[in-house]
Amino acid sequence: MTDRVSRWLVFVVLLGLPSVAAAQGASGSNPDAQSIKVGGTIFYDYTYTREPKSTDADGNRISPNAFNVARAYLNITGTLSHVVSFRITPDAKRETGIGSSLNGSLTFRLKYAYAQFNMDDWMPAGTQIRVGIIQTPFIDSQEGVYRYRFQGTVFAERDGGMSSADAGVSIKTPLKGNYGDVQVGLYNGEGYSKAESNDQKSIQLRATIRPLPNAEGPVRGLRVTAFYDADHYQQNAERRRFIAAGMFEHARLNAGVDFMVGRDQPSVSVPVTDSKGVSFFVTPFFHEKGNGWEGLFRFDHWDADTDVAGTQNRIIVGGAYWFPHPGGSATAALLFDYERVSYADFAIAPARQQRFAVHGLINF
Repeated sequence: MTDRVSRWLVFVVLLGLPSVAAAQGASGSNPDAQSIKVGGTIFYDYTYTREPKSTDADGNRISPNAFNVARAYLNITGTLSHVVSFRITPDAKRETGIGSSLNGSLTFRLKYAYAQFNMDDWMPAGTQIRVGIIQTPFIDSQEGVYRYRFQGTVFAERDGGMSSADAGVSIKTPLKGNYGDVQVGLYNGEGYSKAESNDQKSIQLRATIRPLPNAEGPVRGLRVTAFYDADHYQQNAERRRFIAAGMFEHARLNAGVDFMVGRDQPSVSVPVTDSKGVSFFVTPFFHEKGNGWEGLFRFDHWDADTDVAGTQNRIIVGGAYWFPHPGGSATAALLFDYERVSYADFAIAPARQQRFAVHGLINF
């Protein structure tokens, strides 16, 4: 069944591409101005780990602390016509491979590299097809509301094992009347940092609804999302994620809640593992969004195996200052935060984690 759906999705998406090329050829000329833009994103921090303690080379018990550059993106975007555009984003990430000669170094790798086909001439305005290393549907939509990825990844990625980008093809189309949008994609399923390891593909579907987009008052900022990821580790060894989410945007705060369930079977020779969890966040604005002081509170609860005792709880509390940026789109922020990860009901519980940090963001 999955193979038939995969072949159908690829056929539908690729069927639209020749029509794009044909329409451009028929026009005889391209009146659109071409452009290329360069931007960047930097995540930097100083982190003090209170727990767990570590041991240095002489056997001393220490609290690890370090200055870090967690991520550094170089964004190159371009427009070739009103139909065709592209994005290339190399990402600097710490190499941690044991035995690698680059272990500990910041190395460049591709985070995004895709062609985008804007289908406004043939489909509802705003419809896009992307091919290459592209964003996955759920995390990309959530990070437009939760703007603190520079503190750490979102719940679906950090605990759910999902990736924010992968190689594949997707199509996104808006619903009429600003009632939301729908996105479906076919991906390798291994994430952008790994090569495809089998013949299985991940089919990901997200539907986001704005119930009252034209209403007066706070309800206008409400949106609800359903997301499903159907994949396999190997043939007949399933990997599934379902997320039901609600998000709220207002002049005074952003907030969201996710309920996620998963099913994993890395091999047909091992039992299926079911997981579930919930996460919510609120970011109040003391002046206005992206200008001045903001608060951050987030709570994640995760049960990695519902058949075995033991759950994990994460609390993130912080205060952020977003520097004013009059007349420009570049942003800069500093976040002072505390993170605690605790464990309950385990037969042998992992060590509790506590970290104090200053996280910084530059985006231009």
